[in-house]
Formats: sequence, structure tokens, C-alpha cells
Amino acid sequence: MFPKLFDLGPVSIYTYGVLLASAYLAGLWYATVRAGTRGLDRDRVMDLGIYIIISALLGAKLLLIVVEVDHFRQNPAEIVTLLRSGGVFYGGLIASVAVAFWFIRRHGLPLWTTCDAFAPGIALGQAVGRIGCLMAGCCYGRPTELPWGITFTNQLAAANVGTPLVVSLHPTQLYEFGAALLILGGLLLAERSGKGFAGRTFWTYLLLYPMARFVIEFYRGDPRGTVFDLVSTSQFVSLLLIPTSIVMLIVLGRSGTPAPAQTEAHARAA
Repeated sequence: MFPKLFDLGPVSIYTYGVLLASAYLAGLWYATVRAGTRGLDRDRVMDLGIYIIISALLGAKLLLIVVEVDHFRQNPAEIVTLLRSGGVFYGGLIASVAVAFWFIRRHGLPLWTTCDAFAPGIALGQAVGRIGCLMAGCCYGRPTELPWGITFTNQLAAANVGTPLVVSLHPTQLYEFGAALLILGGLLLAERSGKGFAGRTFWTYLLLYPMARFVIEFYRGDPRGTVFDLVSTSQFVSLLLIPTSIVMLIVLGRSGTPAPAQTEAHARAA
């Protein structure tokens, strides 16, 4: 782990912040590439991507406040930690999807085709972002004696995000990194096999990621909010998204709206 890259006078440059920015830029770049292969206005998609990035950042921090409301109520001074925290991913996802739907409707973009263009980019951004979590020591796992457990030793990580030091932990950041890459590969392979339909890639992502996240949450060791004292907040959201995604895949599949055709050269580029 390597939480801080360097200092510029009084300003510290943190590895997590750099990788989080890289994650958003990688996802946006890939979305614009895919947009061009699907006949979408790349400039308009770029604008949409900027709205998504801003709403994702705000939504992730807002859900973190909701999940940790008791902590922030008792320690109001720690609200400043939001400046160096990425927040809760699902908060960013929900906010960005809501803003994206509004933007798409307002500007007359094809809804599911546009969503399909963005879905693999989200998975790519997640993979990059979770390496940032590993470097920062956040989103850490429970103690484990498994041979692939990881041990953090950086005092800055313990001070910033409460990372347990000199304890072998499940590398939950790497679990999600691997899951994101597998989902990315699965989405792209599915697009190449057989005839798809508009919305399939987007809703397949919203099916696969919650399934992976629900399982990974059992191995997380960082403090997180719970629902009904039974499941974590992220697991609860996952339980809502999984059946919703299945229903949407069935409905859109029956509608028979074909996915936009791509030229062979463009398909290879995407």
C-alpha cells in the first residue's frame, strides 16, 4: 500500500485521489469510444459523462453520510474526512443513473443504447478505483489466515481510514478488482455472441455486479451501516437490484429492440 504519493508544500497528493480520477477518466474515455461505434453523438456523450462523474462523487459521499449518520452526528468535525473519502459506490451509482436518465431524456438520446455504451466503462472504472482503495487501505477485509491475506503497515492509512495494521486481512479490494475485470470481459464477450437487444449490456452489468458485491461484503471488515441488523447497506441495495435487473432483461428481451449494429473495425476498437 502507498496512501500518499508526495507533498507539494502544504498540499498532499494521495494515491487514492489520483487513481479515483484515473478511474473516472478511463470509464469516460471508453464510453465515448463505444458511443462512436453505436452512432451516438460523442460530444453529447462526453457532456453526459461529466454530469455522471459529478453526480457519482456527490451521491457516493451523500450515502456515506446516511450510512454513518450516527458517527458524524457524534463527531461533526470529521465531516471533513469526506474530502479524502470516495464514499459508498452504490450511492454514486444510484445518483449517476438518475442524473443520466434525466440527461438522456432531456437531450433525446436513445435510452438503452446510451446506457449500453457506458456499462463496460463503469466496470473498467471500478477496477481502477479498487486499486486506489488498496493503496489507501480503505474497504479492507476481515482477518484471515488464508495464504493470500494481505497485511497493511502504513500508519497514515490507519490514521486516515482506520486500516488495521500488522493483521492478515482478506484482500477485498482485489476481490472486487478481479470481479470488475471478469464482468467487463463477460459484457464484451456477450456483445460479440449472437444478436443482443438494446439495454442488455447495461442490465447485465446491474445483475452481475450486485451478485459479486453481495458475496464480497461478507469478507469486508471496515465499519459499514446495516439494514435491519441483518445485511450491510450495499447488500440490501444488491438484493433490490438483482431481481430488478432480471425483470428488465426479460422485458427488454421480449420487446425485440435490436442493439445498434457495429462495423467490424469499430467492434474491434470498442
